[in-house]
Amino acid sequence: MPYNKRKTALFAILVLLFFAVLFSPQDRMYPELNPAPWENMPITVYIDDRDIPAHYSPSYRTQVEKALEYWGNGGNGKLGYTPEFKIIEEDNADILVMWVENLEEDAGVRNGVAGFARPYEANGRYEHVDIVLETGNYQGYSWKQYGDASMREIAKHEIGHALGLGHSNDRKDIMFPTYDQMDDIDPLLLQKTLPLIVLGLLAGSALIFYHGGGWLRSRRKRERLEKDIFGEKEK
Repeated sequence: MPYNKRKTALFAILVLLFFAVLFSPQDRMYPELNPAPWENMPITVYIDDRDIPAHYSPSYRTQVEKALEYWGNGGNGKLGYTPEFKIIEEDNADILVMWVENLEEDAGVRNGVAGFARPYEANGRYEHVDIVLETGNYQGYSWKQYGDASMREIAKHEIGHALGLGHSNDRKDIMFPTYDQMDDIDPLLLQKTLPLIVLGLLAGSALIFYHGGGWLRSRRKRERLEKDIFGEKEK
């Protein structure tokens, strides 16, 4: 084949590949574990905030509730149905959410896994799903507590698995298999130091008020002295 014809053919192939990738259905790159995992609605959820590890923060329950709300409002738009949830206080719920201190130590998973969802399936439907989340991980030899925003994103991801979704190859999608640390605020440390922060703010406000009041008293005193010495100013 002449050089010019080979060059033209190669260019045509590259153009076809470009458009094939550009217009390929995104669903092919987004596998579902189960497109219709739950037979009945609402899906009952038990959030175990009783049997908890040492670094559990009470604010984590709120983050799971927000994650449930996220999926109830449509989530990432990849579900073929609209889930409804009902939080109950019984551990025989459809979805059980629990915490451990560290998954690497407590469950033997590889380092970097912050949570997992384990479905129990029968006849193509989920009978029950256990979601296990860790409270933090080690960075070198130091312990790193997950902040509330990180816990919320981890919970969203694992609830997505419990709703039948697999991993996405889109880094911006909540179902991407790795996560970015959302914040560095230790919720337990914040709870311990919050009274001191509030006390400091109150003390600072009192100090500003005291000095502000002293400045006003000094100004009024100076105005009275000026009035006594120089008399009333002409208006």
